[in-house]
Amino acid sequence: IGGRVHLLGELGAGKTTLTRGILRGYGYEGAVKSPTYTLVEPYQFDQCHIYHFDFYRLTNPEEVDYLGIEDHFLDTNLCVIEWADKVADAIPPADLIILLQTDGAGRRLHCQTNSEKGEVIAKRLWD
Repeated sequence: IGGRVHLLGELGAGKTTLTRGILRGYGYEGAVKSPTYTLVEPYQFDQCHIYHFDFYRLTNPEEVDYLGIEDHFLDTNLCVIEWADKVADAIPPADLIILLQTDGAGRRLHCQTNSEKGEVIAKRLWD
């Protein structure tokens, strides 16, 4: 299933770690690195493509236009987007928003589904 998952939270809150878990849930067994410098890491599966974005280094939402990533946001692709709030006006809206917060040594997640797709994604993540 495709869709867009926006991950929000402070540095070190666990956005990349959560993305690793999402990829593992789809059966990916390789290394998952943060796309902080590459901005996007693609992962191909039989049922879909997953694109892991990290927009931390962008300073202006207009920079997204220069990346040539419009096709990544097709409805059949799953896009997991770290720091989506920095470029929210330049990317498609979220189907699922996950806010990660540190809570002592652990993490607290707050989820908001914005569409039927978001509900399906959330169900898959937590079932």
